[in-house]
Amino acid sequence: MFEFPVLVGDIGGTNARFGLIEARGEAARVLSHEPTAGHADPSAAIRTSLGKSGAPAPRSAILAIAGRVDAPAVQLTNAHWVVEGAAIGRDFGLSRVTVVNDYVPVAAGAAAIAPDDLTQIGPEIGDARGPRLVLGPGTGFGAAALVPYEDRLAIVSTEAGHTDLGPTDDAEAEIWSGIERTDDRVTVETLLSGSGLSRLHAAIRAVRAGGGGALDPAEITRTGLSGEDPHAREALELFGKLLGRVCGDLALTFLATGGVYIGGGIAPRIVPVLREGGFRAAFERKAPFAAQMRAIPTSVITVKDPAFGGLAALASEGGRFVYHGQVWTAGG
Repeated sequence: MFEFPVLVGDIGGTNARFGLIEARGEAARVLSHEPTAGHADPSAAIRTSLGKSGAPAPRSAILAIAGRVDAPAVQLTNAHWVVEGAAIGRDFGLSRVTVVNDYVPVAAGAAAIAPDDLTQIGPEIGDARGPRLVLGPGTGFGAAALVPYEDRLAIVSTEAGHTDLGPTDDAEAEIWSGIERTDDRVTVETLLSGSGLSRLHAAIRAVRAGGGGALDPAEITRTGLSGEDPHAREALELFGKLLGRVCGDLALTFLATGGVYIGGGIAPRIVPVLREGGFRAAFERKAPFAAQMRAIPTSVITVKDPAFGGLAALASEGGRFVYHGQVWTAGG
């Protein structure tokens, strides 16, 4: 059980977002967003966030991090921080610190996400029941499934971002050899992330125009949506197509008849591309299960800080969910 107030954190490779739940059943109050590169370690960032807000001192914490949570001290995948529940607990005099993968609370939040917090991609589909899949391209690529089991909900976090990704048609094969590898591999995260969008753009420009310097993902998104840069537009469309394929693969893996919910920082910015491009066609192109795929809804999560709703649910309704994490308790 968590003692309130509960500090909550959504710690990614670029930013750490902190909030506070002052009483059981309440929503998380956002404290601040802190750049991970701007602080030596998580405790320094938490201290800054609490100091800015004037919030009451927390008595426990649940922190979601962008990394595999398989040891008491966890190195972030895309940042220099090491997150250790025991160190944070001692630094702030807490009774309990729980550390989970960053898509665990996104999955928990998907259990009761409001329609107003979603933008539908593809056809309108009625009430969908069954397992739900949450995933998202951002600094990295995260994914988790929310699976009903009797009267509880099991959250299965994954490392789907580190699975291999390859071309499936001549147009993709034309640019694939020019894609910059990660550890000599092309993985889902290699392409479906911020740096992945830059890799796609660079590979396309190498084929179409003979090369050029790398561009920032935000600039590719801006000039692709505006039409200023046809190579950027092509990169966005290929990004959407690949995202649809991966969403479909994972939906099949978990039989996610309850829907696919796309978070992360990129998808909400490229909704027109996802709606108009090849996303949904790639999602459904899963013969012999194409008919079943057409019945699975896909949506982009557009609410700000979507992990906070799930972190609040885990803090207040922890017995409803089954999930993996590292738990430190004072005196334990």
